[in-house]
Amino acid sequence: MIKLPAKYKSILNTKETEHAIVAIKDFFQLALSTELNLTRVTAPLFVGSGRGINDDLNGVERPVSFPVKALNDSKMEIVQSLAKWKRMKITELGMEPGFGIYTDMNALRPDEDLDPIHSIYVDQWDWEMAIDPKDRTVFYLHEIVKRVYNCIKRTEFFIFDRYPKIKPCLPKDIKILYADDLQRQYPKLTPKERENKVCKQYGAVFITGIGGKLDDGTIHDGRAPDYDDWITETGDGHRGLNGDILIWNPVLNSAFELSSMGIRVSPDSLRAQLKERGMTEREKLEFHKKLLSGKLTQTLGGGIGQSRLCMFLLRKAHIGETQVSVWTDEIKQDCKKRGIVLL
Repeated sequence: MIKLPAKYKSILNTKETEHAIVAIKDFFQLALSTELNLTRVTAPLFVGSGRGINDDLNGVERPVSFPVKALNDSKMEIVQSLAKWKRMKITELGMEPGFGIYTDMNALRPDEDLDPIHSIYVDQWDWEMAIDPKDRTVFYLHEIVKRVYNCIKRTEFFIFDRYPKIKPCLPKDIKILYADDLQRQYPKLTPKERENKVCKQYGAVFITGIGGKLDDGTIHDGRAPDYDDWITETGDGHRGLNGDILIWNPVLNSAFELSSMGIRVSPDSLRAQLKERGMTEREKLEFHKKLLSGKLTQTLGGGIGQSRLCMFLLRKAHIGETQVSVWTDEIKQDCKKRGIVLL
């Protein structure tokens, strides 16, 4: 469980924070788009219900839905992320391998448990790139991970250059690890405890293979079965072509997830993952039928939390310092007592 620091004082005041948030978002999205050859596109806030396009996250979160009068009360859902929509957009645009899209994604996740790093409002840079089928390898995934991490590093220096009191703390390189190796190495620790241990040791890590079963039958963290490929064997004794970028957060004294990303499912891995999760009925949905019939481009993509990145780079203790959301009275009172100004 993430705990607020006992002693905390924001380096920037509220006005400086607002200016810095704009600067981070402008700088990082330009860095990411030029690094990965991404074109900005406009994203939907909601999609049609029952089409299999909305992200199911861990498969238990309820999307916000509403009827549309002009469409005979057809039901729409506020997006939870754009993992599947982006792949359809890449296909529609006819993107060549090595090129892709990014967008500002705004989502609502009303079932989220509120804490210093979780809010019901989610804002992230959702990005997706077309890849050649021969690049469906863990080695290519790790190459892209390192390029994304370099963008984070450049943004950290950009902020330091503007606000010298915010000293850089990220290591030069990101450490590549595997979820199954961590489970074998630390069998008595929970997945979150493993993340804390390796993040504190290395400063920045990419944990590969999240969603598939580990040796003890558990999973490192939840993943829906129909976007990231977490079942394919990597060829080096592991499974999974996806993972998370995590860094050590010195303010919260904890591992801190900034991004989830991965190579997307092929028709074969989609069938296998739906079968493993007992969700084969999804094969009848619009998105899944297109994918299984080979009509969707092979892609790699992910999301990078905007408020999370701003929170880390500005050394904030609570995500409510870098975004506007709703909080319980208990959270608001606790933050006020600690000198944490929620936007």
